[in-house]
Amino acid sequence: MKVAIVGYGRMGQMVHSLIEGSGVHEAVAIVDPSSSSGRVTALSLTDAVLSHADVAIDFSVPSAVRSNAAAYARTGTPAVIGTTGWGSDLSSMDASRARIIHSGNFSIGVALFLSLVSEAARLFDPFDQYDVSVSEIHHRMKADAPSGTALMIADRLIRGLERKDHLVIGNPDGVIEDSGLEVSSMRVGSEPGTHSVTIDGSADTITLTHRARSREGFARGAIRAAEWLLLQDNGIYSMDDFISDMLGGRQ
Repeated sequence: MKVAIVGYGRMGQMVHSLIEGSGVHEAVAIVDPSSSSGRVTALSLTDAVLSHADVAIDFSVPSAVRSNAAAYARTGTPAVIGTTGWGSDLSSMDASRARIIHSGNFSIGVALFLSLVSEAARLFDPFDQYDVSVSEIHHRMKADAPSGTALMIADRLIRGLERKDHLVIGNPDGVIEDSGLEVSSMRVGSEPGTHSVTIDGSADTITLTHRARSREGFARGAIRAAEWLLLQDNGIYSMDDFISDMLGGRQ
């Protein structure tokens, strides 16, 4: 698999390292207009750059995602988009020309954790004596808050809990309504990412937590998603589609 790596920050570098060590895949282009690394081969994402790639793995910046996605569709280049903080809405794109999978988190563990969150919401929905919140911790250099993963978790809870219909983001000023789902963020040190769902009642508390040990899980998941995407028809896909296929449609 010949890969164009778009964005050469921490995640792009990790993807590159894993591709180099795979003995199977090859990085044929590294695109980043702001990186000073000597490994960068292009400062802009052009049709010529993409012509050498079977697939693109994009961990760039939010402001570039929509123009990058248009380039992938124009050139017919399958693309894995893991950039967060841009809204994750590709509904206006012609799915007959594009082949894109996008997610706020490509970790296989996180994808399965989201399935657990959905099931927890289903189980606790009838029991309104339990309140629910989402919290996340990341390194202090992370550009967006809440994280894309925290918003994915919150979406699962909003969809599964009839009593919750809106998010309360940041430090709330005063009482949170019963219908509000708090999503809180902490930025500290070099923490790679911890996400928790707290289900709290007067008698007990249940906590679901996913704790990343490093960025490697995110990068490995993105590479696996790229391998999967090459076997799919044109369309706009999510990690739910990928995981459901891996589980034989059991998700």
